[in-house]
Amino acid sequence: MATSRIYLRHPAAADQREFLARVQASRKLHGAWVAAPDTPAKYRMFLRRCADPASCTWFVCRKDTNEIAGLVNVSNIVRGLFQSAYLGYYAFAGFEGQGLMKEGLRAVVRDAFTRMKLHRLEANIQPGNAASIALARGCGFALEGYSPRYLKIAGRWRDHERWAILAS
Repeated sequence: MATSRIYLRHPAAADQREFLARVQASRKLHGAWVAAPDTPAKYRMFLRRCADPASCTWFVCRKDTNEIAGLVNVSNIVRGLFQSAYLGYYAFAGFEGQGLMKEGLRAVVRDAFTRMKLHRLEANIQPGNAASIALARGCGFALEGYSPRYLKIAGRWRDHERWAILAS
């Protein structure tokens, strides 16, 4: 999957060095919003989760430099009558605010609703994360509700807003 500026590809073991360097350089950007794998052992665990059939992860890469700009993850895919999944994403420092993640996220949503035949994607976002909310909104997600103390990130249970998009 690709656009004029980005392409999507699945993570690989060979990406470990670049990925961990980008996570380290993005600590300030990610703050309390993201708990990205930040050690070789955590990256190996991340790759094992990527191999789970109930999950699909893509790196958003710049076409001109092949650099990893961010990632998008479709996880906890439930089939049967539900046909739904959760969506997570984050950009790396130096790539934010350029529209690269918007292109990547739109491509993943399109793939989830066409090839993967999902009906619904849900993204849970902390209320203060204005950039992430703007990205979800800009890709057609609608606010559905509020979940107090939803996820434990950086050692604290954090409130989240539920944003979702439907295939139809």
